[in-house]
Amino acid sequence: MSSFVVQRNGQAATAEELAPLAFAGYAHFTAMQVRGGRVRGLDLHLERLRLASVELFGHALPDDQVRSYLRAALAAGPADMSLLATVYSPSGEFTVAGREVQAEVLVRTGPAASGPQGPLTLATVEYERVLPAVKHVGEVAKTYFLRQAVGQGFDDAAFVDRQGRLSEASIWNLAFWDGSAVVWPEADMLGGTTMGIVRRQLDRLGVPQRVQEITLADLPALAGAVVMNSWTPGVAVHRIGAVPLPEAPSFVELLHRAYQSEPLLAP
Repeated sequence: MSSFVVQRNGQAATAEELAPLAFAGYAHFTAMQVRGGRVRGLDLHLERLRLASVELFGHALPDDQVRSYLRAALAAGPADMSLLATVYSPSGEFTVAGREVQAEVLVRTGPAASGPQGPLTLATVEYERVLPAVKHVGEVAKTYFLRQAVGQGFDDAAFVDRQGRLSEASIWNLAFWDGSAVVWPEADMLGGTTMGIVRRQLDRLGVPQRVQEITLADLPALAGAVVMNSWTPGVAVHRIGAVPLPEAPSFVELLHRAYQSEPLLAP
């Protein structure tokens, strides 16, 4: 019988193997939704893991090896699931390890997810992530600011950098609509895999896109906003801080259509 799993390097992880990782925070990961045993944007997930490993550890595991670990987890579970692949160094935190210490992969699967229904309201917080291009673990600020936002009556938090530019939200990328083009914020941030999928499929569909700095003062001139992550290519946002935004259902539909155009591939 298939079930959800926690595997280390393609094999069931034991309590002894997991215990040293319980409080560890020097690692990176990618999250994906599996449908019918296949994944959208597989190349983007592999690239994310490869580049982040080089940044954190100085070397990366071969893509084929990582894919074998993904296949092992998929084979043990249902056709539809959420999958989290975390790459870490067995040497642990607060150590200096050379290339002789090979990174390892922890894969966890769970129920499929599709994100909140929306529309959402986002509080604004001045915050810039460390190593913003890396999807690393142990980011206490994301949960902290989420909880602070909910306590203030919002659904989540959006980050504003020291230059006043909107960058990303707690676990989301931001995207905006000006009525005819998709506008991506210019700031240091994590480039999401769903964001990458949507951008290349919008190019294929011939939809105009541009990247520009977006501040709170720019929001009233825009025609819509969404958040996106591995759960969903678009949940409408109808307020950021004190600034209301149109729900723009046609914009949300466009992003979902672009995402669905991306083929599902088996690892």
